[in-house]
Amino acid sequence: MNATVKHKPSCADAFESGVLPLPEALDRILDATRPVTSFECLAIRAALGRVLYADIVALTHVPPHTNSAMDGYALNSEQFPEQGTREFCVIGIAYAGRPFTRQPDKGECIRIMTGAAIPPGTDSVVMQEQVEPLGNRIKIGKGHRRGQNVRLAGEDITAGNTLLNQGTRLRAAELGLLASQGIAEVCVYRRPRVAFFSTGNELCSLGETRGDNAIYDSNRYTLFGMLSELGMELIDMGVVKDQRDTITDALQCAASNADLVITTGGVSVGEADYVKDVLQLIGKVVFWKVAMKPGRPLAFGQLADALVFGLPGNPVAVMVTFEQLVKPALRRLTGETDRVPLRLQARCLMTIRKRPGRTEFVRGILERDSLGHWAVCSTGAQGSGILSSMSRANCLIVLPESSGTVGTGEYVEVEPFPP
Repeated sequence: MNATVKHKPSCADAFESGVLPLPEALDRILDATRPVTSFECLAIRAALGRVLYADIVALTHVPPHTNSAMDGYALNSEQFPEQGTREFCVIGIAYAGRPFTRQPDKGECIRIMTGAAIPPGTDSVVMQEQVEPLGNRIKIGKGHRRGQNVRLAGEDITAGNTLLNQGTRLRAAELGLLASQGIAEVCVYRRPRVAFFSTGNELCSLGETRGDNAIYDSNRYTLFGMLSELGMELIDMGVVKDQRDTITDALQCAASNADLVITTGGVSVGEADYVKDVLQLIGKVVFWKVAMKPGRPLAFGQLADALVFGLPGNPVAVMVTFEQLVKPALRRLTGETDRVPLRLQARCLMTIRKRPGRTEFVRGILERDSLGHWAVCSTGAQGSGILSSMSRANCLIVLPESSGTVGTGEYVEVEPFPP
């Protein structure tokens, strides 16, 4: 009699054939993702957080004229003293928006305010703190140089150059750049439409009476938060029961109305896990299962013109897979130029056990140690259903596929949460 038990591959295995490494999974997702094709033109204040549809060329120099960077006195640098001191007669004042147009003679200077155009015949500004006032005259010493305290025309922006590139997400600084050119309206990619729903007979929505064996659905609310922070147009389809026909109808409805569909739950190997099988039947599954923890059972595919992500059901796995795999696809959908998430090195304050074979994301607390260096520890229990650990965390500790257990004092890579 055979005393051994034959095991099937599971998330408890260190290595499993047919499971994609995380970087390859992300590459396949991005290869399948194209920006939305339509755009809208908005006033620049309404365009905050949106992505530019086309390059914008600078229309004018910034600053538009050579001007003073300080309150002081405008002089010709050829008259700076090489030794000792020299006196100058003040013949007028140049204000921002009210220039002084007379050219000074030898031994003359002009009082000038910050932002005022540099008067003809002068090329430098001596700040007021470095002169000795003598009535209508000033005295300066040695040590000054040509061009000091002067901002050249076009020093910031040169007319005719590209001001902002297509794919730039407009933040506060970009709005200021547009305003500096007198640009009041810009064309931006339309917001991608994202449909999302949770699957599970045990789930109920907020406002419903929770039965003895039911739990409140939290995944749709974390997804709502993460999608809203990215500025998506949302279609919340609620909770869908674990029935093949119901899930089929929900996926088809979502794909016909959205650019991207997100489901949570129903992608593992249970008898009531239908999402991956239904997607395979009515659409296309590009891959299923990723070598990461949490988040191994993840289906990515296409249905009609929509991308479909079947995320796991556990709340932490939803958030981690969204950050690592869904968010890059959404950024590309918006037309935004691809960017690598910020990661830094930190000293680990505890032992973290791990086996090679998959990339693991540990919820962490990142802070400065007594010497001002970055240090990190885990939030404690790391079960993928412990959502409170994400609330306590301010980063993810990223342990690569090839790494094993991390010892106390070793350096690890850390991905801080966005502010």
